[in-house]
Amino acid sequence: MTGRLFALLAAICWGFDFIALILGMKHLEPFAFNGLRFFLGALFLVPVLLYFRSEINISLKSLKPLFLAIILMSSSLFIATALQQFGLQTASATDGGFISGLYIIFVPMLGILINQKVSNNTWFGASISVIGLFFLSAKYDLSLNIGDTLILISAIFWALNILITDHFVKYHSALLLAFCQFFFCGLISLSLSLFLENSYDANKIYLAGGALLYSGIFSVALGFTLQVMAQKSVSPSHVAIILSIEAVFAATGGWYLLNESLTAIQMSGCSLMLGGIILSQIKKPILNILKPSNSANSK
Repeated sequence: MTGRLFALLAAICWGFDFIALILGMKHLEPFAFNGLRFFLGALFLVPVLLYFRSEINISLKSLKPLFLAIILMSSSLFIATALQQFGLQTASATDGGFISGLYIIFVPMLGILINQKVSNNTWFGASISVIGLFFLSAKYDLSLNIGDTLILISAIFWALNILITDHFVKYHSALLLAFCQFFFCGLISLSLSLFLENSYDANKIYLAGGALLYSGIFSVALGFTLQVMAQKSVSPSHVAIILSIEAVFAATGGWYLLNESLTAIQMSGCSLMLGGIILSQIKKPILNILKPSNSANSK
């Protein structure tokens, strides 16, 4: 129960974070914004690590697998956030939230690679979600937005990050893993920003301060840490379906704070995507649910 609550709280933090990401991008370029928010998240996690330091056990034997965990988690998180951030330059908060939610489909699909069984419901749900994605992203000219496409690709790396976290959190401290992936993701982002961007202006950072504070504290330090802690006791597929609720909060935030609106076609697309997400997680085969019960047949 605690793990599912952690995942729900993370989804709320992430949903409203789409607003912060878009607002922050008005003043800072993608790598700079990501680097600063992840370093800020790592900084706010330092006191928590110090408080629970007695519970974090690191031995020489665990250093090699811990290092591997940090590399894989940080790399997948960096790619996911970078693609999402670039995508949000042209995609709305509503679109970004719903498209990112497709990681709930990719988690079990990618699970095939590590011998996880995937039900027919997953494929059925994925097909419906893809149709919904078309309705949501095609707009009036029936062409996919490049930002929507980048966010869709980022959803694959979000799914990878969830599966990688599920493996390593069984053997290492959730807080330590969270801190390390924040630090190294921030380091990679800022390093690329120094070579590729020109955002290091004190005034720009000040103007993006509110967005950086929300994203760094609530999305990174709180949201991602809660996700890692949730995966201590909840399976990847269950975590994914709870986290996908972030799409609802992203749409709500986009409507209330950014004056975004949805057309009837886009709302239909959102409904289809959510329907596909839910159907993919139903344990009982859908065809069996649709069949009439034996008692009904006997009447």
